Amino acid sequence: MTGSLGTGLEEALARYWGYTTFRPLQRDAIDAVLTNCDSLVVLPTGGGKSLCFQAPASIGSGLAVVVSPLISLMKDQVDTLVGNGVAAALYNSSLTAEEKREIVAGLRAGQYRLLYVSPERLVGEGSDAFLSLLAACGVAFVAVDEAHCISQWGHDFRPEYRQLARLRDVLPGISIHAYTATATARVRDDISSQLGLRNPRVLVGAFDRPNLVYRVLPRSMLKGQLLEVLSRHRNEAGIIYCTSRREVDALAVWLNSQGTRAVAYHAGLDEADRRANQDAFLSERVDVVVATVAFGMGIDRSNVRFVVHVGAPRSIEHYQQESGRAGRDGLEAECLLIYSSADFMKWRVMLETNGELTDAAQTLLRQMEQYAASVGCRHQQLSEYFGDRYSKADCGACDYCLGELETALDATTLARQILSCVARVGQRFGAVHVASVLRGHASEQIAARGHDKLSTFGLLPDASVAELRGYIQQLTALGLLRVTDDAYGVIGLTAKGMVLLKDESSCPGLSLARQRLPRKDLPRTRSRAETESWQDVDRGLFERLRAVRLEMARQRGVPPYVIFHDATLREMARLRPDSLDALRSVKGIGARKADDLGETFLAAIRAHAS
Repeated sequence: MTGSLGTGLEEALARYWGYTTFRPLQRDAIDAVLTNCDSLVVLPTGGGKSLCFQAPASIGSGLAVVVSPLISLMKDQVDTLVGNGVAAALYNSSLTAEEKREIVAGLRAGQYRLLYVSPERLVGEGSDAFLSLLAACGVAFVAVDEAHCISQWGHDFRPEYRQLARLRDVLPGISIHAYTATATARVRDDISSQLGLRNPRVLVGAFDRPNLVYRVLPRSMLKGQLLEVLSRHRNEAGIIYCTSRREVDALAVWLNSQGTRAVAYHAGLDEADRRANQDAFLSERVDVVVATVAFGMGIDRSNVRFVVHVGAPRSIEHYQQESGRAGRDGLEAECLLIYSSADFMKWRVMLETNGELTDAAQTLLRQMEQYAASVGCRHQQLSEYFGDRYSKADCGACDYCLGELETALDATTLARQILSCVARVGQRFGAVHVASVLRGHASEQIAARGHDKLSTFGLLPDASVAELRGYIQQLTALGLLRVTDDAYGVIGLTAKGMVLLKDESSCPGLSLARQRLPRKDLPRTRSRAETESWQDVDRGLFERLRAVRLEMARQRGVPPYVIFHDATLREMARLRPDSLDALRSVKGIGARKADDLGETFLAAIRAHAS
């Protein structure tokens, strides 16, 4: 791409989006659009996928059709584009008949650069007339967002997506471009095949999100664990994922009783309540959504500072997609997994009941369990799972690299002590009972069974129940213990565990870890991303700018992030611009927004200074 196109693209980037440089692979992806070459683009959440099709649409001729799975996602993106000065519209079931007529008239008049539509609009009942309309409007290219929905190997499969290949027949000669945040090689191949991509340019970005801090905790006192997370993120946005609707409802009520503004979101709520709760979160009237995985795709709020999973997801792909909703603005955010061995039992039972417990599903579950119970850099584990090499010796952004985990000095001996206790209680009890025996807790139940007379009674008197349960879950993930899938979660030895009891050299390199006890006399260790993102930022000014943004968003009826992202507000609070020219140099402020909003924010900066 050379000459006027390149110059026009850079001008558009600065004018509409307020950026002067592209992120990795964006320029290559845009080049594929401008040269009419099909493409498949995989960039992490927050990696700038949308710009890959929005920017070329803003300077090219013809109409860009964007296929998007959710109405809320379409509306947010169109609101942002229009606010930036790009002519965009959406066409879906949320519009009135009059609004639809206006959009159709605008399409025929060549008024729009981008049109957002659902897959159902293109392939569902009554789609022929709509496709004929598009064919007459000079469509330049089609962008398929959230393209993993087309693959049965993906994590949000949508049957309608698999029919999009018919666009080739209706709109011959156009290029088709697929975009997703997470796709293994198998999913990428399926996307390409199902969309009928022709010799596509495949661009796969790095999966690592260095601004995210990954932590894993064995589930113990859940409410205490959640309060600790909330204390790190006062008045900040977060999502708490649960595996059951009942737990979603209970935690939402409890959070509100603790003074945290929270709403519930799951498929058991009627549609009006779900929409109202989602809008409350997006418009920053509440801070936290407690949800099942029904909530997430299309949530464009950029300043989610934490995502907690209460219970393990069914695969690392699911975890990467759901936890990736934190820190979309590139600023620091926390991803916490609180899990127990029972999570994986529940998944196996549910999948088996639904006839979905295939070998592939079991493999995905085992990989998730191994991630949860592992001892090592979590950024490295996630990167390498998706096929990326990770060369950093220390990520500075996970519980292991931040020194929050304490490895056992003699893991093999510790493991054999726990395995021996499981064997001596007859492989007929759960983790709490085994932990109590090892700690030397002579309860009535333990004494009645004579377990206070066992040689393993009191072997580990200084270990807490939570610590021992963590070890048991790690040993389960390592295949040395097994847990029954009934309500009691009885622990037993595997064949591999029996071998380790007899031969201490059978598991070389065995590693176990516990959470390091926090010291109240020491400040909390901050990740590199957090330290760097607050460098020279006037926090008082940042909060004042947040308040201005919120007031302006409510006046205009749009989510606050449509006005400006947190990253832009922090940059303002760092640079403290004193004129419109200076404001235009702030990353994320284009000419249109500087003219439209600049004086209001400059007034806030001046007021703070005085």
